[in-house]
Order: sequence, then C-alpha cells, then structure tokens
Amino acid sequence: MSDHPNTAVLNTARPISFLHVPTEAEVTPDILKLWAKAQANLGFVPNVFRAQALNTAQFSAWWSYFNLLLNKEGFLPPVEREMVAVVVSNINRCVYCAVSHGAALRSLLQAGGQNSDLEGILAVNYRHAPLPARLHAMLDFAEKLTRTPEAMREGDLAPLRQHGLNDAQILELTQVIGMFNMTNRISSALGFVPNAEYHAAGRREVGRREAGSE
Repeated sequence: MSDHPNTAVLNTARPISFLHVPTEAEVTPDILKLWAKAQANLGFVPNVFRAQALNTAQFSAWWSYFNLLLNKEGFLPPVEREMVAVVVSNINRCVYCAVSHGAALRSLLQAGGQNSDLEGILAVNYRHAPLPARLHAMLDFAEKLTRTPEAMREGDLAPLRQHGLNDAQILELTQVIGMFNMTNRISSALGFVPNAEYHAAGRREVGRREAGSE
C-alpha cells in the first residue's frame, strides 16, 4: 500500500475568496434577489456572486455587462461565446473561470446534441479540436489577444472576415475575450473557488453496467 496520501480525499476546503465574503445580512435587497434567482435556476449561488458582492455597485455593473455578453441574445451563438471563455480562461490558468465555464460549455454542447468531451480538448489545446475553420480563426484571435495584446494589428481581423464574421460579430468576440481576461485576473488574484457543482455539470454519464461491469 502506498505511503502517499490519496489526494482525492484530502480536505481542500477553504474560504471562497482571499477577501471577506459578505453574508446575506450584509448585502442589499437587489443582491439578495440575484442570489435567490441563481439558487432557483442553478440549484446554488455561484461563489463569484458571493465574493464580488463585497462591492455592491461594482459587482452589479460587472454582472450586467457579463450577463449581456454571455447569456443574452447576441451576434455570436452562445456556444461559441462559451468556447472563447473556456480557451481564454485556460490560457490564463484561471481556476474559477476554467471550471465554471467548462461546465457551462459542456451543458450547451449536450443541449445542442454535440459531444461534451469537446470541452476537455478545448481546455487543453483548441488546435486539436474538430471545429470548423471559422471557429479556429476565432480562437486563434482570442489566443493572440490574450497572450500578446500589444502585437494586435488590423491585419488580425482579416481571417475573421474571410470566414464570414461581420463587424458586429468581431466586436462582440473582442468584448468577450476582454471580459474574460479581466474576470480571470480578478478571480485568480483574489483566489475565488469554483462551486463543487460545476465539476460534474454537463459530463456524460457512462453506467458501469453499460461498460460491462457490476
């Protein structure tokens, strides 16, 4: 028997932020309403909602813009926006966003009849993902803007236009990339911990009996 501890059962519980996390008694009615809506829709309150509620006005402004970019009808399909979120967050090694948006992408892929395993490929190396050339161009753009923003030139838009993106779509793509570069840095700097529920969300269930074992 190995002397090494089983890391799967180690107690890794810690506060969800390096900063003070406000209680329900410390937040405004509008924040409580948002938390309640999340609880009703998701079955839990995302830890980022609790951690960022420390500064009410800034959190509300961030969520309004974030929600508009990711969850509302836009110029790009929601699944493509989440693919960008996953790639950018993994480039930045942001634990919170990589885990939470990995879950969101898996759920969207499943809902669209696609293989949710695609999320894992995108997280590690999007170039190996079986995606159309249009999406690869978008993710190439996202990677360059994330890694070397100072190197961006007008010519970087050419591959996007060649694959049919119009100006409104290019602007939205850029805004999503920018949003996640900002949110990744906030989450990493302040040690936000993703909710446990995200880890299992959207994963394919393969039964033991289906695999031929008891």
